[in-house]
Amino acid sequence: MRNDLTIYDTYADQWWSDDIRWVRTLKNLVPGRLKHFDRLIDWQGKDVLDLGCAGGFMAEAMAKRGANVTGIDPAADAIDAARRHATAEGLRIGYDTGMGESLPYGDDSFDAVVCVDVLEHVTDLNKVLAEVARTLRPGGLFLFDTINRNPLARLATITIAEDILRLLPRGTHDPGMFIKPRELRAAMGAAGLVPGRFTGLGPRGINRRFDLTFGALPLTAVLYMGHAQKPPAA
Repeated sequence: MRNDLTIYDTYADQWWSDDIRWVRTLKNLVPGRLKHFDRLIDWQGKDVLDLGCAGGFMAEAMAKRGANVTGIDPAADAIDAARRHATAEGLRIGYDTGMGESLPYGDDSFDAVVCVDVLEHVTDLNKVLAEVARTLRPGGLFLFDTINRNPLARLATITIAEDILRLLPRGTHDPGMFIKPRELRAAMGAAGLVPGRFTGLGPRGINRRFDLTFGALPLTAVLYMGHAQKPPAA
């Protein structure tokens, strides 16, 4: 089975334990993403949606930067784990169960929508981006990362990361759902968003547990991240 999203509920109780290598990999991606996103937005006081938040790694990191964070994900058990951990950390984060194709929020609700490790999993990319544009305030930012679609990306993320190194559970991704940057730019434009610069995201080192650490890279051939903006009000 490919694009197996049941893993986020299956491992929900261990999401914050650091006992599972692939979960640690997801956590280790957060600092590299934030280092890039921090250049684009001052989080303090901003209303931010973490779209596809899973157990809350990005949501908590943004909340600690002063953002007013709401997280949403279809994995109900992962949402429960995120709620419990935020409460234990004394963080005020609102968590909802739901899908990106039909967000339960009003128009112009957020200053930013963050969507990491998600776009390559959704059933309808155009609907998700339309919902992002609808719920963003004029001038708001869409911050994302996703996976390119080409033989190198398939080799790196499926053959190596899933099948050999087990950095992710086997079946996590369907390579047919990966998204070429030009396709994403076109879909953003169709949704009324103005794409900004895209950059690569990938391994930059190894930590004390011999887990990979991540950061920005010049090449977008495998993982890439970037932003788009909802045009400011006239």
